Formats: sequence, C-alpha cells, structure tokens
Amino acid sequence: MTDRPWTATADGIIIAVRVTPRGGRDALIAGTTAHFAARLAAAPVEGAANAALIALIAKAFALPKRDVSLIAGQTARIKRLKLSGDPQRLAEIAAGLYAPAA
Repeated sequence: MTDRPWTATADGIIIAVRVTPRGGRDALIAGTTAHFAARLAAAPVEGAANAALIALIAKAFALPKRDVSLIAGQTARIKRLKLSGDPQRLAEIAAGLYAPAA
C-alpha cells in the first residue's frame, strides 16, 4: 500500500484522481492518500469532463496534453491517468501539489 496517490513507472507516473464534474472552476487539489481531487466546470457529457481533466493535469504538470492519457475510469469518479515524462520530475511536481491532511 502506498501513502501517496501516484506511482512512478519507467517512463513517467500514474496518478489517481477523484473527479467532481460541474464543480465550479477547474482545480486540482490534494485528496486522500489514495487519490488527488479535481473539480471541473465541465459536465460529464460526451467526454467533456475527461477532456477537461486531461487539460487540467497537463497544465498542473507542465506537460503537453498528448503526454497525459486516461488509462482507467472513463465513466467513474476515480480515474487513473498515465503521465509520460521524467518520472523523478513528475513525482516532484506531484509531491508539491499533494499535501495530506494533518
């Protein structure tokens, strides 16, 4: 069991994100030890929320959208995304974004 919502791979990291569509403005915040939390303005219609999530994650991790892919949870609240790039740099960004509750 991990105490953070990301796992390093050979060519990037995999993150877990709990999504709240129609949540006002787009924001990525710490969630639990199991996932980040994302609020998205987009509704979960015709992939709009998934596209908004990919754009939000790409911006937060300073990646092009092509380097962020949804690998699980296309229709679920908790999604797993693969971020391609330097695993150490991506993990450092994730650690900076993640602040577990005290």
